[in-house]
Amino acid sequence: MTDPDDELRPLLDFIKLSRGFDFSGYKPTSLTRRVRKRMDAIGSDSYADYLNHLEVEPDEFSELFDTILINVTSFFRDAPAWRYVDEQVLPAIIGHAGSRDIRIWSAGCASGEEAYSISMLLVRHLGERAFRERVKVYATDVDDDALATARAGQYTSKQLEAVPADLLERCFERLPAGAAFRKDLRRALIFGRNDLVQDAPISRIDLLLCRNVLMYFNAETQGSVLRRLNFALANTGYLFLGKSEMLLTRGELFRPVDLKCRVFSKVPVPRLGEHLMFTPDGDENADPALGDSQALGLRDGVLDLAPVAQLAVDLTGMLAMANQQARTLFGLEDADIGRPLRDLEVSYRPVELRAAIDRALAEARPVSLGTVQWGAEDGQPRELEVQVSAVVSDGGELLGASATFADVTPHLRLRDELERSKRELEVAYEELQSTVEELETTNEELQSTNEELETTNEELQSTNEELETMNEELQSTNEELEATNDELRDRSQELNESNIFLEAILGSVGVAVVVLDEAQAIRVWNRAAQALWGLRPDQVRGEHFLSLDIGLPVEQLRAALRAALAGDRTERPLALEARDRCGRDLTCYVTCVPLSGLDGEVRGAVLLMDDRTPVRAA
Repeated sequence: MTDPDDELRPLLDFIKLSRGFDFSGYKPTSLTRRVRKRMDAIGSDSYADYLNHLEVEPDEFSELFDTILINVTSFFRDAPAWRYVDEQVLPAIIGHAGSRDIRIWSAGCASGEEAYSISMLLVRHLGERAFRERVKVYATDVDDDALATARAGQYTSKQLEAVPADLLERCFERLPAGAAFRKDLRRALIFGRNDLVQDAPISRIDLLLCRNVLMYFNAETQGSVLRRLNFALANTGYLFLGKSEMLLTRGELFRPVDLKCRVFSKVPVPRLGEHLMFTPDGDENADPALGDSQALGLRDGVLDLAPVAQLAVDLTGMLAMANQQARTLFGLEDADIGRPLRDLEVSYRPVELRAAIDRALAEARPVSLGTVQWGAEDGQPRELEVQVSAVVSDGGELLGASATFADVTPHLRLRDELERSKRELEVAYEELQSTVEELETTNEELQSTNEELETTNEELQSTNEELETMNEELQSTNEELEATNDELRDRSQELNESNIFLEAILGSVGVAVVVLDEAQAIRVWNRAAQALWGLRPDQVRGEHFLSLDIGLPVEQLRAALRAALAGDRTERPLALEARDRCGRDLTCYVTCVPLSGLDGEVRGAVLLMDDRTPVRAA
């Protein structure tokens, strides 16, 4: 199975090569989760597909960086810690500074809230004039968009809720949608891009704010960054971290000032050539002369029963004494006393003694041979610390040399166990710290997601209000349409009644009536016309009158129709020879008159046809 880190590596190398961002020091789990979130947003299934998308769409870099670099911050975040900085740290810094300038560095400043927070506290302590003259606040980040927001120094009323009222009034200028940091105070803040992993740190810093930044890096990168931060701080400087960053395993760089508030002081790191010399204390206990045999016997007994194995060699190289511990440890017998040391195994095992004895006699000082391993009779290896010392009389006469073999096995075992326990504790703490940082990272991601959801919810609420407004408008429009529909229904009913009445009138007229429109298309064809020519109204309605094939020679009416449509109201009945629907020949009298409204405009023509007598228009 392919390691996800191996799949992610080409993408990180491409980002570093093309944009200069090195994310290799970030925690893999957090980095993978953030990149995956962006991939899901655009629908990429693999890192390779997403890399191709970055090559085609350069604008995607900004979206990716905004996703990876979680810019979750606020004014005076973690209020108790800021209260401690205000009441304890800043007075100490001002006291150490004296009359010199005060230098502050906000590393990983995001959108600038923390840089402005520390600036406001310094304005409160120093006053506005001294702040402008003595304070420099350096605020850095790797996110250019966040830096642009920080440089503007403008924040909404919601973002400024945590700012105390007196500082808000003193340090900000009101805007319609919020407030902006005062321009004269803003000149003391310098915003710039700085990568804590790659770029050189700012030096001689009195207070370094690096809050919730280290938790995104792995252990190796954290160590590198912390060494840079140690270099950046002045010897009296303070480091202010986030609530998930404790540095308990970095005691060689920082010591806790207030662990609960995450405030640390610098441990000066010695430079090359600076070291401490440790010199062992000399043994000033002299053995007083014992004047009687009882005292001598007591001394020999005590020496023989001493818990430390000891040998004595005179100036001729003979073994002069071996106490009980030495005899037991190295298998010496009483007969070995007085023999040359070189003939005994103890002279070279467990360590070469002769050269050390010669050196101790020549230099008249103790010679340490360090710790050696020796296999005892019980089969358990022992660690012996060997030291050779010259023996000098009260008068300064050199008498011989003494070799002691101190069994330090229990101490070494305890030391090893202590070191192992310490390492396990450090590993456990680092794992716990990593877990805490991971939880904090996840918390910030959730906070960022929550803010996005709040924004989306506000947008949805706004959209819902617009939809409700549109719904009310549609409801109002619907009511108007219903009123119009009722009115149309009434008008339609009136029209139907008028049509029925008109049809009754036309049906009651004893002659055939045909009404034409301006295009000579048939609009009305009464029952008398149907009875005369044999065509129903639905068969002829809409047809051109001159195209009808009936017993009436309609072509002979063309001139009369044109005159009527032109507005000629002269009634000239035409007698035409025709044949009705029954095939009976007849003389049909046709009168053409214009059809006009109350305004006098001609809208068609009316034909009156009768087979009996000429008809006059009503």
